[in-house]
Amino acid sequence: MVFFFLNLLTFGLWSKLGRLTHYAFDAVLFSAFLAGMKRSTGLTFKTDKVAGDNKEVSKWVDKYLGVGEWVMDQSVAIAGSSGWFERTR
Repeated sequence: MVFFFLNLLTFGLWSKLGRLTHYAFDAVLFSAFLAGMKRSTGLTFKTDKVAGDNKEVSKWVDKYLGVGEWVMDQSVAIAGSSGWFERTR
């Protein structure tokens, strides 16, 4: 009963916030996947296909891909300092 009133008062804000968090996490995960592809194969995402001539969109896509690079760097640093992983190369 309390949850109903809380949900009524916030207009389902917690549900929307959870969904937004989930989508943001998925977007960062996909960006990290693209960064991993770039590092392991050399294949890079063509930002001009998405942005065209729009420099502002190109800047945002580059920032988005930069988040994936940062997540990859942090993940490699954490995995490298843990005892659960070893370098084979």
